[in-house]
Amino acid sequence: MRVRQYINLYLSIIMMLNSSSLSLVLKYSSASSSSSTCRLREQFSLNGMYQKGDVILGGLFEVHYFTVFPELSFTSEPQQLHCEGFDSFGFQQAQTMAFAVDEINRNPDLLPNITLGYQLYDNCLKLGVSFRAAMSMASGTEEEFLLDETCSGSPPVLGIVGDPGSTHSIAISSVLGLFRVPMVSHYATCSCLSDRGKYPSFFRTIPSDAFQVRAMIQILRRLGWTWVGLLFSDDDYGVHAARSFHSSLSESGGCVAYSQLLPKDNRPTELQRIVREIKSSSARVVVVFSNEAYLLPLLDEVVVQNVKGLQWIASEAWTTSSVFHTPRLMPYLGGTLGIAIRRGEIPGLRDYLLSVLFLSFNSNHLLNYFIHYAGGDVCTGQEDLRDVETNYGDVSELRPEYNVYKAVYALAHALHDLLQCVPGRGPFSGHRCRVNFTTGFGDRVSFDDNGDALAIYDILNWVWLQDGSVQVENVGVIDESAPAGQELTLDEDRIFWNFESKKPPRSVCSESCLPGTRVARKKGEPVCCFDCISCAEGEVSNTTDSTECSRCPEDFWSSPERDLCIPKGVEFLSYQESLGISLMTASLLGALICAVVLGIFTRYRNTPVVKANNSELSFLLLLSLKLCFLCSLLFIGRPRLWTCQLRHAAFGISFVLCVSCILVKTMVVLAVFRTSKPGAKASLKWFGAGQQRGTVLVLTSFQAAICTAWLVSASPTPHKNTRYHNDKIVYECVVGSVAGFGALLGYIGLLAFLSFLLAFLARNLPDNFNEAKFITFSMLIFCAVWISFVPAYVSSPGKYADAVEIFAILASSFGLLVALFGPKCYIILLRPERNTKKALMGRATTKT
Repeated sequence: MRVRQYINLYLSIIMMLNSSSLSLVLKYSSASSSSSTCRLREQFSLNGMYQKGDVILGGLFEVHYFTVFPELSFTSEPQQLHCEGFDSFGFQQAQTMAFAVDEINRNPDLLPNITLGYQLYDNCLKLGVSFRAAMSMASGTEEEFLLDETCSGSPPVLGIVGDPGSTHSIAISSVLGLFRVPMVSHYATCSCLSDRGKYPSFFRTIPSDAFQVRAMIQILRRLGWTWVGLLFSDDDYGVHAARSFHSSLSESGGCVAYSQLLPKDNRPTELQRIVREIKSSSARVVVVFSNEAYLLPLLDEVVVQNVKGLQWIASEAWTTSSVFHTPRLMPYLGGTLGIAIRRGEIPGLRDYLLSVLFLSFNSNHLLNYFIHYAGGDVCTGQEDLRDVETNYGDVSELRPEYNVYKAVYALAHALHDLLQCVPGRGPFSGHRCRVNFTTGFGDRVSFDDNGDALAIYDILNWVWLQDGSVQVENVGVIDESAPAGQELTLDEDRIFWNFESKKPPRSVCSESCLPGTRVARKKGEPVCCFDCISCAEGEVSNTTDSTECSRCPEDFWSSPERDLCIPKGVEFLSYQESLGISLMTASLLGALICAVVLGIFTRYRNTPVVKANNSELSFLLLLSLKLCFLCSLLFIGRPRLWTCQLRHAAFGISFVLCVSCILVKTMVVLAVFRTSKPGAKASLKWFGAGQQRGTVLVLTSFQAAICTAWLVSASPTPHKNTRYHNDKIVYECVVGSVAGFGALLGYIGLLAFLSFLLAFLARNLPDNFNEAKFITFSMLIFCAVWISFVPAYVSSPGKYADAVEIFAILASSFGLLVALFGPKCYIILLRPERNTKKALMGRATTKT
């Protein structure tokens, strides 16, 4: 291929991986426009693997984890650094990339007629080494790069798989992004790398920490853990993950009990302080975002202080690490739950790994790593690894290796789709497309607008077996592409809990507030720490951890548990209760007695006792008393508009009719006995039967007018009264106009007072013809009852006010009935010999 073709491919690959429109500015190209060659200023000695091809893919892996730097004398050019401490897992990942390239080259359907090559470097777990390697791949490794048509020299890499570290990826992408060189990491999870403004050419096949944090939050919520401790490493991975975890946990209603940064220098005093805080905290769940290097020293201190009874939650950086699976640590770490990268299967990878000869990465440390497995003193590089068992050949848990595999295929598919471009249908503006393919294991690979892959995690559980060994079980999956609410699948029955109860621990700062209570925050403490306060009367909360109690509607009241609004009890003077039955019985009895007396008077209407003092008024008085007794029934039962309006009107008119009759009878008695005086007979003409009826009618009409005006202006209405009882509705009739009600009672009182006064004046008249004594006594009872009624009525709540008014009506009515008609009925029925005109007149003569 030609140089300019490779330059164009950079832009094209980026546009295939992400649909964002990007422009390519290669300073390397523009700087050499005035020159036919470019020269490297320095050649670095880096451990690596190289395979030729038409298109070269770069790779950065952690094959060694120690870097030995030369002494700096500042008098001569320093020697090259070298790396030590072989990491078989990093080497396995590098070989996985080589296998993927080889597999693609053998696939006739993917990139036909194009051979992929690779340039892989060891980053030695150092940012400086990783950055040098990335720049070497981006600029080319030849000392002189010719820009003629023959394009001699090795071409720069088309894209880079790696770096596995977030910090390394941030530094490298900041530079490579300027030239739009694609970088597809298989292990860098920092959420900061999703910023397309800063890292426009960065992609990854491992989910961002933002997804990992959400996955952890879902697990915590599922298991009811709202009070957790947080430990994180002092690097970009740990700091960004912890920051995201803080905010996400707070949004989900959880709290961080403590948050501790794991020191880089592993200071014993700092580690001891952190473990003491873990030990003293009430949080039983500890979430850790870290790798083995930061975490191992802390766990040593956990063992020293014997801190057991904790549930550890592992991030993907250490979930699958077997370095913790030791008899010393498992009493403390057994039952750990962790988020793990999606496990995959790569057919043929194990045979490829075991067939590799140790002639790569130019490192004696790589050769020496397997010496004791091969059983010899010297490793020639020709040994057959099928004869020994090593972690290097274990492909049962391909997680980061599977991400490497997907990263290589993502770059290959991007290039393949680009080469299949049809004019007018390409992956450019208006006709864009994304990398979207499915692996042989069945996983779909695609990138969102931020360059992040679809988030799928396995949930692992460390099962501590009786023989002391450890078995890592897959107990669930978190799939961000699943429908909302179905992202988490967790088989809780399969989880091993390292507690005596064999059940998940409780990890809350405060137990949930039950329905009927509300949360009261504790000042100066996290929102998860609170007190539970019972709701006030009339308020309820029907959910756990309610922040406030809601007021019940007007006709409802809170249940005893304060968790439900129930209809308020209803109170009124009912026909079904004993008080109502008693008053109704008394009312009907009074009406019946009136009817009986009326019958007696009708039967003996021609006798002197009945005819004396206008029998017509006696009959009218009996009728009005009967109405007084019956009107009391209107005060019993649930108040309605018509009963409220009728009860006081009927009561007022009935009693005025009754008292008017008594007043007229009293006036007639006075008038009759005044005629016995000389010259007084002329006044008797004003007290004839017609005048008596007219007087009663006029006096009653006044009361009717008062009632009419009252009903028209401010009619009594039914009312739901809750002043007396919060949990009870008292149905009552409000008078509407106090002035109207006062006028009604005042008018009755005025007539009663006049009747009492006149009767009192006539009390000493001859007995035989004088009812004044009995009228005086009846009016005395009447006035006493109604005078005592006012304070009793005002102070009686609810239905008892109606009962007091009924009692006053009945008491005054019975008083009038007995006082006025009792003596007459006694004479008529028991002393008939006195029921003669002669007897009455005789006694009168004797008296005279």
